[in-house]
Amino acid sequence: MLTLVGRGWGCARALAPRATGASLLVVPGPRLVLTFGAAPESWATERLYSSADLKEKLDMSRFPVENIRNFSIIAHVDHGKSTLADRLLELTGTIDKTKNNKQVLDKLQVERERGITVKAQTASLFHNCEGKQYLLNLIDTPGHVDFSYEVSRSLSACQGVLLVVDANEGIQAQTVANFFLAFEAQLSVIPVINKIDLKNADPERVENQIEKVFDIPSDECIKISAKLGTNVESVLQAIIERIPPPKVHRKNPLRALVFDSTFDHYRGVIANVALFDGVVSKGDKIVSAHTQKIYEVNEVGVLNPNEQPTHKLYAGQVGYLIAGMKDVTEAQIGDTLHLHKQPVEPLPGFKSAKPMVFAGIYPVDQSEYNNLKSAIEKLTLNDSSVTVHRDSSLALGAGWRLGFLGLLHMEVFNQRLEQEYNASVILTTPTVPYKAVLSSSKLIKEYREKEITIINPAQFPDKSKVTEYLEPVVLGTIITPDEYTGKIMMLCQARRAVQKNMMFIDQNRVMLKYLFPLNEIVVDFYDSLKSLSSGYASFDYEDAGYQTAELVKMDILLNGNTVEELVTIVHKDKAHSIGKAMCERLKDCLPRQLFEIAIQASIGSKIIARETVKAYRKNVLAKCYGGDITRKMKLLKRQAEGKKKLRKIGNIQECRG
Repeated sequence: MLTLVGRGWGCARALAPRATGASLLVVPGPRLVLTFGAAPESWATERLYSSADLKEKLDMSRFPVENIRNFSIIAHVDHGKSTLADRLLELTGTIDKTKNNKQVLDKLQVERERGITVKAQTASLFHNCEGKQYLLNLIDTPGHVDFSYEVSRSLSACQGVLLVVDANEGIQAQTVANFFLAFEAQLSVIPVINKIDLKNADPERVENQIEKVFDIPSDECIKISAKLGTNVESVLQAIIERIPPPKVHRKNPLRALVFDSTFDHYRGVIANVALFDGVVSKGDKIVSAHTQKIYEVNEVGVLNPNEQPTHKLYAGQVGYLIAGMKDVTEAQIGDTLHLHKQPVEPLPGFKSAKPMVFAGIYPVDQSEYNNLKSAIEKLTLNDSSVTVHRDSSLALGAGWRLGFLGLLHMEVFNQRLEQEYNASVILTTPTVPYKAVLSSSKLIKEYREKEITIINPAQFPDKSKVTEYLEPVVLGTIITPDEYTGKIMMLCQARRAVQKNMMFIDQNRVMLKYLFPLNEIVVDFYDSLKSLSSGYASFDYEDAGYQTAELVKMDILLNGNTVEELVTIVHKDKAHSIGKAMCERLKDCLPRQLFEIAIQASIGSKIIARETVKAYRKNVLAKCYGGDITRKMKLLKRQAEGKKKLRKIGNIQECRG
């Protein structure tokens, strides 16, 4: 006797004809059970059905607009967004209840390894409440500041958010930033206090924080434990009651917003869309408002959380669309799709992401250039916040200078290149974009603008050509227990920060606001902050424009030759300490040679720091066991002449890898 459990009638159609003595038992819910008298022998070697056979096409017309809720889960890092998403998926019967359900929506390998959400993921849930069938479109978002662009894009497809706050840690910096993103988008906010099962949890304190900082009444907070599933049902109830349905018109012509996309080698671009007007179905001719190209829709469906094809998608619903877009440049995030010969007013789209950190990226072997180019194109389709400029270097060859939203964003992008596309790359030191105001009309004519942006330190213009330099600044928010306030203030002052505000959010937690130069926080500020505060402080920042600064270009010289890859832009006051530190690091890294290596840091023609790697020295006096001193001097003089000649012809080569 053989029993198989599958989803939908497609399963029954695929299996029943192939088995002997098959009986069909339909159980309540989305599953059915097939019981067979005996298993056919051919089953051992033949695959009976594909996953496509098992997919039962859903009828999305049975969800009127008033029964649709589109919402995101937003929170600080590690406050339990993905765990709450798992419980919601289980409660609505979207996935089975098993112990293996841990961050089900975190599908990327990098997300699994690091334990963080990098990509916003969509899932459609079907929930029965008071005799009505509701469609709940959930978007799980990242919590780290470097992926805030993912959050802002996800909110465009929503009418409300679940703001998750840890009952132990309370409000953190990214909680504040994400709340204001939702507030500016005029979305309904449902505060959810998570991890109430922890030993040190203090939900009442967190309620007071939410009321004080966000002006949300404490009686609106829902206390849950996502890990244990405690009180999660009340979250579903609140979604239905407090989040409004989308304001859309199904009788109008199609108007769909592309808010995310991925690339499939076989099916081309898979676009995640939110429908604001109309209906779309397989076979429709659609047009991209951005490229004006015409496509035929091959498949539409919802993510449940895996792809589930449907007959049609209706206004107010969130799903995916495949239309044979084979080129990665064709699916622009923020694009509007409409029916052929039925043009509509394009949706506003998204404000383009502003890169905070730039780094050069080069193939380890130049023969891999085209493969790396293809990999970067496909990955930037999935992560549209990365900007790409072509670049080249004498030592490293042809490559690109990429703009990222932060250091973690850069690390994750590099890791995804290696894991998903098998690409080995060389990354240069991250830098921030500076600006220079040109002094003469001749230069303005040459550059075609008065204010130029410098993303490569090697192209930093000389002081004689500019009236002033500008550096990027950010408004940083630090939330910390009050006993660390003094140490953190000293750290901020050492990083040239200017204090803007200080506020106690409860009896022992302080919120500090500082204006930071971006280059002071981009590399190691976060690590220093965590060390000083024993890991309790949290940090978030937002762009605050540019300010005038005394900047200089610092060159690193090896035996008098400038190494272009090591050129950095630093503040005049910190040039000596940074130059000395770089020379010391290089002295430890460079292997000794048969000749002396001089490592120097210079500003213009002035040397500000120097270290020397001593030469290996052969003992030429070993064979002199006696005799006159002049014989020894002769041998030493000959060795000195050889070293002098070697220093002239010797060269330091940049090594790959």
